[in-house]
Amino acid sequence: MKKAFVMLLLVLVGATGFATGVIEYADPIDTAEGAGNFTTLLAAVDAAGLTDTLRGRGPFTIFAPTDAAFAALPSGVVEALLADTDALRAVLLYHVVPREVRSGEVVTASGSSTLQGERLGFTVRAGSAYVDDARVIQPDIDTSNGVIHAIDSVLVPSAVNIAKLLADDLVDTAISDGRFTTLVSAVQAAGLEDTLRGPGPFTVFAPTDAAFAALPAGTIPSLLRDIPTLSEILLYHVVSGEVYATDVVTLSSATTVQGQPVAITTSGASVFVNEARVTITDVQASNGVIHVIDAVILPPGN
Repeated sequence: MKKAFVMLLLVLVGATGFATGVIEYADPIDTAEGAGNFTTLLAAVDAAGLTDTLRGRGPFTIFAPTDAAFAALPSGVVEALLADTDALRAVLLYHVVPREVRSGEVVTASGSSTLQGERLGFTVRAGSAYVDDARVIQPDIDTSNGVIHAIDSVLVPSAVNIAKLLADDLVDTAISDGRFTTLVSAVQAAGLEDTLRGPGPFTVFAPTDAAFAALPAGTIPSLLRDIPTLSEILLYHVVSGEVYATDVVTLSSATTVQGQPVAITTSGASVFVNEARVTITDVQASNGVIHVIDAVILPPGN
């Protein structure tokens, strides 16, 4: 009886790993679930279809934002990410390094590449380790295929534009702004509203109400009676793709959706599209970007 008990004890000890000094850790998903403060992260991982990936062979290092880190994001960001799977996957994979990085490396190295493709920066400030701008608040949580470091904020790669995720489409952005009532009315009269609400992306050089008011008397009523010409003029203000201010200043011209190019010039600190001055740049919309201009530009022949 005593011999049988000793044999059973040896089997149990061997099964738990105590005999060899090997400790069995849970995978990162189960580890995060057990911790209890990563529920938003786990929900996002599941929504992005990454659960099996992170349960895989690895090794992985996960810089894991806590629930408090997600709660600190601006209102609507989590919902916007959950509605855009590509952006969500990019954000989550930016938190994962495809090798094991212990805390000692975080405080001595300059950074590491992520599964998303961009590189995280490692720094030490006032005695704390930082990953980009997120502070490591609990390092070296061991898992079966790597390690987790809890961090106090959500990291966002440069490839993901949070402002764009939160923005309205071009038409609603113009409506909300309040300075483009004539432009919006013209777009609707020309039957272009659905186009500018579409996926795009588009760059719109948007004349203000004051710009339309500066046209010769009778111009707007005349255009509203000539929809083909109105459409041509409006499309002459639209460029395919997203051309931000940093790109605009490097160009000498840009081809419009109407088919003809607009000239882009600079004079001192001012940028001009044909004869119209750009007064505000990079108003972000979900399907493009708006640059505000102070005059209506007309295609050649109009």
